[in-house]
Amino acid sequence: MCLSLSEKCLHVLLFSRLVDLSIYLIRFQWDMAKYPIKQSLRNIADIISKQIGQIDGDLKTKATAYNNLKGNLQNLEKKQTGSLLTRNLADLVKKDHFILDSEYLTTLLVIVPKIHCQEWMANYEKITDMIVPRSSTLITQDNDYCLYNVTLFKKVVEEFKLHAREKKFIVRDFVYNEEELTAGKNEITKLITDKKKQFGPLVRWLKVNFSEAFCALIHVKALRVFVESVLRYGLPVNFQAILIQPHKKSIKRLRECLNQLYGHLDGSSAGAQASGIDNVDIPGLGLGHAEYYPYVSYKINVDMIDSAKM
Repeated sequence: MCLSLSEKCLHVLLFSRLVDLSIYLIRFQWDMAKYPIKQSLRNIADIISKQIGQIDGDLKTKATAYNNLKGNLQNLEKKQTGSLLTRNLADLVKKDHFILDSEYLTTLLVIVPKIHCQEWMANYEKITDMIVPRSSTLITQDNDYCLYNVTLFKKVVEEFKLHAREKKFIVRDFVYNEEELTAGKNEITKLITDKKKQFGPLVRWLKVNFSEAFCALIHVKALRVFVESVLRYGLPVNFQAILIQPHKKSIKRLRECLNQLYGHLDGSSAGAQASGIDNVDIPGLGLGHAEYYPYVSYKINVDMIDSAKM
């Protein structure tokens, strides 16, 4: 395929297109409207190059926008799960867990390893001076850690953090603000909605432009067959192009039969001769040089699910 389509869209898209690809190849006719044959080969190649370049550029823009949106959503969702050391605490705490709007007091959230929970309850009031007695309660816990709150005077916060860290108690930076917490929840909802809105149009765009890109690729293949045949066998044009779809196990035998039939056309074992459009850079096509045979032969891959595994 001439474009590297993104994510799981690729598999959904290609699965629905495989039959269409084979039918298109069998019924292929040159698109006179898009690629007028009165134009030179160079002009036709330039037309295809610009078309594919536009698709490639649009794909990168759309994929970047979608992947950025998906990445932001995944980052926020990760913060809703996982260890208490890293997850977002907004969904775990309540207003009642905090002393708010106090000139002198503040409430901190502390992550305590489960094996040290008894030590915390027994000694948290002694970590520094000016800690409010019996102010710590267990808010929640996971497999490894417990989340506690503790209330103390603001002026000893930094001292408390230092001594708590020495005892393997980790103070999480958290400020309870209802407006910010609501905004955070709304942001996740908005990202989920935006992702759903973008996914449908992106898949439809991929379907349309996959077809466009594949059709352009087959026209390039047709150009290569024509040019290579003229270069090998000369003028006037007197050759027939055919399409063969062998079973994988029969490919070796097919090559042997073709060599027996057409080996007399060119006994040379030299590498493939350059065609008139080999130097045309068509983004994404990755044409390269084909293996050399005494007849002109180019491979067209329609088994794209296997070749595009992720």
